Amino acid sequence: MWTVIYIAPTAKIADMIQLRLTEEGFLIQVRPVHLSKQQFEILVPSGEVEEVQEVLNSILHA
Repeated sequence: MWTVIYIAPTAKIADMIQLRLTEEGFLIQVRPVHLSKQQFEILVPSGEVEEVQEVLNSILHA
């Protein structure tokens, strides 16, 4: 099961987050938000949410 951990405002940001989290060894899925073509959901396996959230916070606040 996959859990949304972040909604990226642009494809460029979604790609950057996906690259950085993949480099950290996490499985990541990115999919467009249906209501807006400009936003993208970042999804991770449900069991990794807490660990990924910590890394994501460091990426977003770097």
